[in-house]
Amino acid sequence: MKAAVVVFPGSNCDRDVERAIRESLKIKVEMVWHEKEKFDEQPDLVVLPGGYSYGDYLRSGAIAARSPIIKAVREHADRGGLLLGICNGFQILTETKMLPGTLLPNTSLTFICRECYVRVEQTDNKFTSELNNKEVLQFPIAHHEGLFFLPEGELKKLEDSGRVVFRYADPETGKAGAEFAPNGALNGIAGICNEKGNILGLMPHPERATIAHLNGGTDGNRFWDSIARTFTERGTC
Repeated sequence: MKAAVVVFPGSNCDRDVERAIRESLKIKVEMVWHEKEKFDEQPDLVVLPGGYSYGDYLRSGAIAARSPIIKAVREHADRGGLLLGICNGFQILTETKMLPGTLLPNTSLTFICRECYVRVEQTDNKFTSELNNKEVLQFPIAHHEGLFFLPEGELKKLEDSGRVVFRYADPETGKAGAEFAPNGALNGIAGICNEKGNILGLMPHPERATIAHLNGGTDGNRFWDSIARTFTERGTC
């Protein structure tokens, strides 16, 4: 199994996610500058990391969505390869229309950086198939534009198709929904996938819950292990 992390001007979580993947999955990780037009080696997993690509000018992810590397990223996903967008990466995925919706400013209109809990809403995808349905995980958040939004009809279609993968939750009761969303996300949506289940976008940071001495949490390892086992079962890892 091989992974690639795309680096944009303003990315600040690229090294975090590279280390998390390398140490958790024990695989090679290629760091890919946004101006490249293809990957050196065809990866199995491509990650669009968090940060402030192009300084979030115009709107978050808008300029990055038009970078040269995006064509190769889209072709990778079209072939069925895994594509993960975390925080700013999720914003880029919505800007490219590889995932529906948009991420609006938090209802507080402030930057939020704190620990956060999400509930696994479905496991019928390539990222959470080895997690337990409805289990709650601690993934930190750090964003100013994290309010997931879709018009009512499209939101219902997304929900009815079972494409909500993570929802903000209460760790004590296990309940999930809008009332637990620190950013005001509709229906408490923290992460969604495409119909094929090979593209995932989420606002919380699993890579920041991977190394215990950094924030006291290791729930991110459950997420990376789930991805690894997906490939092991295919015989590609």
